Amino acid sequence: MSGLRALLGAGRPLVVPGAANALTARVIEDCGFESLYVTGAGVANTHLGVPDIGLLTFGEMLAHVAAIREAVSVPLIVDADTGFGNPINVRRTVRDLERAGAAAIQIEDQTFPKRCGHFAGKGVVPAAEMIAKIRAAVDARRDDGTLIVARTDARAVAGLDEACDRANAYRDAGADVVFVEAPRSEAEVEAVAARVRGPQVINLVHGGVTPMLPERRLRELGFAIVLHANLPLLAGLKGVQDALRTLRAGTVPGEERLASWEERQRLVRRAEFEELEARYATPSPEEGTS
Repeated sequence: MSGLRALLGAGRPLVVPGAANALTARVIEDCGFESLYVTGAGVANTHLGVPDIGLLTFGEMLAHVAAIREAVSVPLIVDADTGFGNPINVRRTVRDLERAGAAAIQIEDQTFPKRCGHFAGKGVVPAAEMIAKIRAAVDARRDDGTLIVARTDARAVAGLDEACDRANAYRDAGADVVFVEAPRSEAEVEAVAARVRGPQVINLVHGGVTPMLPERRLRELGFAIVLHANLPLLAGLKGVQDALRTLRAGTVPGEERLASWEERQRLVRRAEFEELEARYATPSPEEGTS
């Protein structure tokens, strides 16, 4: 799993789209991205049709990670929410996600049930409780190349100073990457970049509270990961809505608005499975006689 660590040391921000399922992950890899984010919000939205309010179980997330890992070869950054429990639960969460193929595992300091980082009404646990979870996560990993990403949602609860202090404390506790969620202005993004030590994530949520700064500016500020967790989901949802509304109005959408049959089969690698079918085909009775 050391490939992700090398990518973060390349001297440029790693732009990471979010995937809620294996097919979206295939599209992300096919478009040339070097890593992807397995988004808990996206899995909750697409798998359960519910908002990101802590309803997704660990088993459901683990199954999605395993399916995505099988589908792509790029490193996976996995959203593990609050770690699905106390530090002992975090140990199991890290062990199981690492075994399923995670290259990085993100945990956050929200109270349970957690909420989307750009929702109102969040709460955070005491910093000491989160530090214990980080220590458990670091101890649990079997591969030193597996990165632990520590996110704080304290900006919305206790202000930016507390969020930056927590991020630095989490870094000191052993987190490889830290993540101050939901700064509310360019000035706040700049303050986070200046005050928090070590590699950092900036999460650009379309419709969220953080300004959509250009990659050039984020490179200047030194962010290691630029996360677009919900962009593929929003784009896909809009495309489906447009096509179905056209169909409901009585017109079949034009080919220019749809992926082709051939493109769909290419992305799911139909040709590879046909080759496997041919390789393992049972000989007919005539072929089996000599």
